[in-house]
Amino acid sequence: MRSTHRIASAITATALTVAGLALTTGSAHAATCSQSYLPLPDPICQPGADNPDVTQSTIESTICEPGWTKTVRPPVSYTNPLKVEQIGEYGYSDTDTADYEEDHLVPLELGGAPRDPKNLWPEPRYGDQTAADKDSVENKLKTAVCDGTVQLDAARSAIATDWTTALSKVGIG
Repeated sequence: MRSTHRIASAITATALTVAGLALTTGSAHAATCSQSYLPLPDPICQPGADNPDVTQSTIESTICEPGWTKTVRPPVSYTNPLKVEQIGEYGYSDTDTADYEEDHLVPLELGGAPRDPKNLWPEPRYGDQTAADKDSVENKLKTAVCDGTVQLDAARSAIATDWTTALSKVGIG
């Protein structure tokens, strides 16, 4: 009888794994976003999104204006619950929110959409290429856009496609 129960448990665990479900704290949760793209977000879940108020013709009064991102940055009262929800959607086994930055794929510094969940994702603060590494790329791209070296759309496209290669894609890395 115990052997039958163990086989049934093993079959159930295998079925949950195949179905993309993670068994945590006694309940099954469907991982709807894939971790296989890390250090990038799942492009289906977070393809990125732009702030329509930021265009090449408005950069001087928006992203290139010191302190502008503070005026559009969403409060943690919005981003923290979204981070918890998205950690579940990614099926991360580490659910400690301190281990993730709720990051804008297209950063606010390049006119990314501030509150669009398609532009926000729980980026790990650990691993070979971390949230801090992406921040450095964001800053370099913003500088290049504001000094006229790179066009805004090119910078946005490069970082949304693959932030790890964005600098070389626009010719500054």
